Amino acid sequence: MSQSSKPTPSVNPNLPATSQDKPPRRHIAYKWIALSNTTLGVLMASINGNIILISLPAIFRGMGVDPLSPSGANYMLWMLMGFTVVTATLLVTLGRLSDIFGRVRLYNLGFAIFTVASILCYFTPASGGTGLTIMIIFRLLQGVGSGFLFANSMAIITDAFKAHERGGAMGLNQISSVGGTLLGLILGGVLSAINWRLVFLVSVPIGVFGTVWAYLKLKEQSKPDKSQKIDWAGNATFAVGLTLVLIAMTTGIQPYGDSKMGWGNPFVIGGLILGVVCLVAFVFIELHVKSPMFHLQLFKIRAFAMGNISLFLSSIARGGLQFILVIWLQGIWLPLHGYSYDSTPLWSGIYMLPMMGGFFIMGPLCGRLSDRFGARWFATGGMAISVVGFLALNFLPADFHSSVFFIILAVLGIGMGMFAAPNTSAIMNAVPPSQRGASSGMRSTFQNTGTALSMTLYFTILILGLAQHLPSVLNAALLNAGVPTATAAQVSEMPPTSALFAAFLGFNPMEKLVPPEVMAALPQATQQTLVSNTFFPEAVSPAVMSSLHIAFWVSAGLSLVAAVISWFRGGKYVYEETMTD
Repeated sequence: MSQSSKPTPSVNPNLPATSQDKPPRRHIAYKWIALSNTTLGVLMASINGNIILISLPAIFRGMGVDPLSPSGANYMLWMLMGFTVVTATLLVTLGRLSDIFGRVRLYNLGFAIFTVASILCYFTPASGGTGLTIMIIFRLLQGVGSGFLFANSMAIITDAFKAHERGGAMGLNQISSVGGTLLGLILGGVLSAINWRLVFLVSVPIGVFGTVWAYLKLKEQSKPDKSQKIDWAGNATFAVGLTLVLIAMTTGIQPYGDSKMGWGNPFVIGGLILGVVCLVAFVFIELHVKSPMFHLQLFKIRAFAMGNISLFLSSIARGGLQFILVIWLQGIWLPLHGYSYDSTPLWSGIYMLPMMGGFFIMGPLCGRLSDRFGARWFATGGMAISVVGFLALNFLPADFHSSVFFIILAVLGIGMGMFAAPNTSAIMNAVPPSQRGASSGMRSTFQNTGTALSMTLYFTILILGLAQHLPSVLNAALLNAGVPTATAAQVSEMPPTSALFAAFLGFNPMEKLVPPEVMAALPQATQQTLVSNTFFPEAVSPAVMSSLHIAFWVSAGLSLVAAVISWFRGGKYVYEETMTD
């Protein structure tokens, strides 16, 4: 007897299909949720890191603070660098804590902290120096939230993607990081022209959405190891040491007494010495405690060590690039070409779009290719291309041709894109899963510390160059304009920091520096010349450009060393691990 089959139920065409008859829903893979959310978080933090760079003139005007006053330089430096200092200090500690308590949990906390801090910045009370001090505190709180985001984003992506997919994913994430810094320039120019408080409010909708989305959708892909103890001694020595070093360097580029800069300030000297002592103690502690904050033995892995060292050097080379380009554009080129000082912040951001375009093209492409061929050729080639870009900038005159400038910026963007994603993927592929949070924090620490060092380095080069060349060139320009000899000599001795910030903020300080009674006694034609858009840019451009050329040579040299070190990372390396689909 043949085996009977089960009868097929009849289907009534007049009845609606049941849920079992419907095709199964297609769910978005978790890895894309993780990538999109972390990309949004990094984008938000990156935008706010640079949005201040362009909107500072409007903020100072809105708060009623004179940027050329003795305290103006201190406020400006902390508005620019405080965010980066706090973020860099906390990254390794937060990364290690995420390995213990959960990466997603601390990442989501960072989203919430950043959002609250942005709201507080928008509603900053008071005005004047008090208001700016309160705003700086809120900016530091933003830096804490940024630390949570940067410390965990790469670890979350590494957990979610297989080794052969991480380069492409990190390329997309790195676009948000670099693209956010450039987008911040444009948003800062646009929003500050409307209302300076909007530069802080722009993050709030993104932060609220991202916080809720991360809470609902992100899941821990690796089991937190709560059995590990917190290395309090290591955390304290690292945080205190790095904080002291960064604060001392920030203070060192400010005037001290009769000196143009503060490197002879006892606080600066003591801070640097004590900070280095704490960092040396950190290394000793980490080598001897049972559960270190960061396993320094990971630096025995060549791919990890060379990747981080080349990242550190490249961050010093290019971390302050946007800052000096803003000085060049806002303080010299744009006014010389008829742009009003009110519009120069916006146009500075627009003129740097070619750099973003080069990075957008090469970042994901080289990240994806590095998944197949390894990071060595792409990261090394990217730094070599950066060398070419910095050398090309060095040969541009102060009043350059815009098309040549755009091409050079595109070349620099291509170099940055070729390096960033492959190098990040190689670093994260080289570490064991249990160390991804701390390793992501260490990678971000190298990057953010390098950026802070870059800002300090460029400030120092510019101020030293202005101190040497500014008095003579400014005195000659004032005399040629018809200013009396005694007044020209007095004005030409303006502090180099004031001249630098005037160029950076894009305004002509002659109305403040030339005494009112002297200005009133000058011929009308001379008065119009002194307060015109072109007088100050033309007067300071020789001194500024001599300093910028030194800075570009230094960046080219650092990029070359980074390329050599990147080459010695060796071939493709992925830490042995067990992963399931």
